[in-house]
Amino acid sequence: MRFNVFKQLKLPKVFSCCFFAWADDGPVEASRPGFSLATICNEHQWRTRMAIDFTMSAEQRKIQKMAREFSENILAPVIPASDKEPDPMLAYQKTKGAYIEAYKAGIAMAMLPKEYGGAGLSCLDYVIACEEITSIDPGFACTCLCNGLGLMPVLWYGSEEQKKRFLGAATSDPTGTYLSAWTAGEPPGGTGGTANFDSPLPKAGIGMTAVREGDHFVINGKKKWSSSPGWDGLGTNTQTAIIRTDSSVGGTEGLSAIVIERGTPGITWTFLNKEGHRTTSNAFVVFKDAKVPVDNLLPGAVGNGDLVINRNFAWSGPVAAIAAVGVARAAYEDALKFLKKNTAGSLTPIIRFQNAGYIMGDVAAKIESARYFAWRAADYLDKHSQHAELIGAMCKINVTETMIDCVYKCMQIVGVNSLSTEYKFGKYLREASILPIYDGGNMGMQRRRVHGIIADENFNPRAIMDDDFVKFEKSMEAIGTVADPVSKSRGIMQAAE
Repeated sequence: MRFNVFKQLKLPKVFSCCFFAWADDGPVEASRPGFSLATICNEHQWRTRMAIDFTMSAEQRKIQKMAREFSENILAPVIPASDKEPDPMLAYQKTKGAYIEAYKAGIAMAMLPKEYGGAGLSCLDYVIACEEITSIDPGFACTCLCNGLGLMPVLWYGSEEQKKRFLGAATSDPTGTYLSAWTAGEPPGGTGGTANFDSPLPKAGIGMTAVREGDHFVINGKKKWSSSPGWDGLGTNTQTAIIRTDSSVGGTEGLSAIVIERGTPGITWTFLNKEGHRTTSNAFVVFKDAKVPVDNLLPGAVGNGDLVINRNFAWSGPVAAIAAVGVARAAYEDALKFLKKNTAGSLTPIIRFQNAGYIMGDVAAKIESARYFAWRAADYLDKHSQHAELIGAMCKINVTETMIDCVYKCMQIVGVNSLSTEYKFGKYLREASILPIYDGGNMGMQRRRVHGIIADENFNPRAIMDDDFVKFEKSMEAIGTVADPVSKSRGIMQAAE
């Protein structure tokens, strides 16, 4: 799949331009006064098309096929019982067999580089595979994704020794049960919390502290929505946690990231009971004088825990988006089958009526465009060293919120029967509604990151269109977390005038 943009390079004056087009025999450069697309077409007699090619490569087709076969044959049979299980730990454990198969197939650690034992999938390839899994169950896909949320910070900010130690262990577990967790969020209320993690106020944002004592950090605090408490509720093999290493400064300076290993004394885990994503787990975690080696602190993340949070939730943005696509796709396909098989008491199948056909056509179009947005954001990650703080957020916001509407439209057209547990529409709605508020909530985090970037004086509004790198900096954080002082607000207004 190529994403080579048909990109204008120069436009010095009217009717004089330099650009690349794509002819049957390769790229064609045109640069002379009066040269037009019509001239190129006449001279080269080529088939007019952009260089952007949305056709999957043979390798990508194989990835898609493998993920689809795994999802339909191994994952699908275990999901109904897991989703209906009232005990969240038992529900999670019912997917363990499928997870082991996913681990053996390279799916569970697909995002990690080959040099550390992973499958080495590009972000784009990973998104293609994820759509197939999420169309069956986005909860299970989240279990695999959260390995990435827990381990990618090690890849980005860890030392070479840490990468070999933690990533190597994650990809060489003989039991196939290895789990890593992302532990950033905190309970609401008080001074702790997640959404305002980058607040400039020392007492706001992340509240879990890490005080150095010799060769260990002593960690105290509470975390909520950690991505897993482990299969047995005693912890994942590793978790990457965001900690406050300097309580005298705000979140853009005082946060760091550290890897905490299973079995560390002073940590207790509790499964969270959720409305959706019941096949995966989340945890409430309490740290009480937990001692973690200083050697586990990610050196590149010291004082940069805020950047770790923003980068991680931007990296996962296209995955959350494609999860929404997978859910909406499943709802659309089920609704289409229902509409073709049922008449609702009329003389023809429901699909023959204009309203049903028009709405289903709109749903199909939205799903298709959402898929391409997810592909585009993933491709951007691949091109820019897995940085997509802007487009990753934009993609997650736009796609996850649009796909909820698609699922509900399918339910409206199916009608009251969509409420019956005979069908899966209730599950689709539960799963779709989670994605905008999960994984770096659209309101709590993603929109603020977009806001901070586009409000920057040096922001180029055409950067994404031109496929340019948008650098995310600390100066773009904290926007809106504290009301501007009156003096600053006046200064901004005077400058605008």
